[in-house]
Amino acid sequence: MTRPAADPATLPYRPCVGILVLNAAGHVFVGQRRDRKGAWQMPQGGIDAGETIEHAALRELREEIGTANVTILGVSQHWLRYDLPAHLIGVAWKGRWRGQEQKWLAVRFLGDDTEIDLDTEHPEFDAWRWADPAELPTLTVDFKRPVYEAVLAEFAPLLGTSG
Repeated sequence: MTRPAADPATLPYRPCVGILVLNAAGHVFVGQRRDRKGAWQMPQGGIDAGETIEHAALRELREEIGTANVTILGVSQHWLRYDLPAHLIGVAWKGRWRGQEQKWLAVRFLGDDTEIDLDTEHPEFDAWRWADPAELPTLTVDFKRPVYEAVLAEFAPLLGTSG
């Protein structure tokens, strides 16, 4: 007997951080998801109990790209949300969340590209590259696109663009 899926409207949002990682040339780190070829995203992940946003972001960078050799340039003013598509409700994150509520950080990568190592304990990406910021909304999955557009608009002064 299967359990009916919870009504998405009754599920909470997963508290998360997202990290816009800029290199010296003003390009943004994107990784291709191992579980969805062709889907590129910026590093992101859950905030653990008792963790600050900044600590969560640095931990996520170490877990996802193998380094946290960055300096924080800014934190988004507001939390940004996205809802999972209907076919992922009850599947992703063991059915506990309807989507994510994210605080975004812009960081400058201080290291050399050789420091980036996707072969972490729980790899999420199988490829990575530096992307032009304007590309970001076209690289991610559709349901995350509005968040990426909002992140680009908020951090436009750091990107040297008008949004």
